[in-house]
Amino acid sequence: MHHLSLDQLTSLSTPCYCYDMQLLRLTLKAINQEIRQFPFKVHYAVKANGNAVILKEIAEHGLGADLVSGGELKAALEAGFKPQAIAFSGVGKTDREIEAGIESDIFSFNVESVPELEVINEIALRMGKNAGVVLRVNPDIDAHTHRYITTGTAHDKFGISLEMLPQVVRMAREMRGINMRGLHFHIGSQITTMRPFEMLCDKINQLQDDFEQQGIMFDIINVGGGLGIDYDNPDENPVPDFGSYFNVFKQGLKLRAGQEVHFELGRSIAAQCGSLIARVVFVKENRDKKFVILDAGMNDLLRPALYQANHRVMNLTSSAAAVDTYDVVGPVCESSDVFARDLQLPITSRGDIVAIRSAGAYGESMASTYNMRPLPSSHFFD
Repeated sequence: MHHLSLDQLTSLSTPCYCYDMQLLRLTLKAINQEIRQFPFKVHYAVKANGNAVILKEIAEHGLGADLVSGGELKAALEAGFKPQAIAFSGVGKTDREIEAGIESDIFSFNVESVPELEVINEIALRMGKNAGVVLRVNPDIDAHTHRYITTGTAHDKFGISLEMLPQVVRMAREMRGINMRGLHFHIGSQITTMRPFEMLCDKINQLQDDFEQQGIMFDIINVGGGLGIDYDNPDENPVPDFGSYFNVFKQGLKLRAGQEVHFELGRSIAAQCGSLIARVVFVKENRDKKFVILDAGMNDLLRPALYQANHRVMNLTSSAAAVDTYDVVGPVCESSDVFARDLQLPITSRGDIVAIRSAGAYGESMASTYNMRPLPSSHFFD
């Protein structure tokens, strides 16, 4: 935010997303610094933010891409990601998406079920090609995040259960259209303590030992992503603690000779560099409540309405020394269109400019035209 002058801010047509490209580059450099000299490969989870400018910057820093749709495959290739650095995730890949992935010669499909494995094999054989596959394991580890973004317990829709895994690995190894590359794990999102990742390392080591006894080795261990960010203090902690995160895997994983570890980071790369900028349309009083009504709504940033996510809200233009308590809300005709409740802000007036911080991940990518509102524009600042 500090790169924007007041003149630049007030000239923006709101609501819009503003991206701090210096911070994005700093974040990417921090990742590359940490993974040097280790057999580590980071794929950027495109679902976090598929903006073409953001994707191009990430591709230029040498990261791979992690996709969940055919649309993301197209965007990643256009942004310059190399097919051999692309992993395709998701529980419901269509035949057309699988064909596009095989046609583009992507590195791997992260396979979530037996039916999916069978379909990929059939399509690959029909196309006279081989499809790289990494089997997604459901490790039954609860990362204790919000129930909508926990993905690694036995009750979640993702992955192959531990008891079925040996049988599915054998199947994959026997299929002629499949190149079985390894195992994939992902335990959740916005994880801010290292303990769940340590538990994951233990589980992976145990599985590798079990398979090794059967004479089965893997080229790739994909540990997913999930590293959280500081939504409360974006200016104090603009770059996540990649050192501690990667260190867990450097120390905790017992790798075999020649094995690579793949990561799929999204939020921790893109979140802090983006802010949603909005204008105050009205300040309204109801009995003992004051509402700041913005021109940005849940269609522009869905996270607070979808899973009560907390984003720091800042008034960028009020110079008042005094503060007041407000609910900060949007204009959409839904009672869940609320960004913050009982928030202390400097005295706020119609026309003030507000920034909703840490919105670079799952902000623009989840935006919609609900209420026939236009999609927010995006601006990039160095």
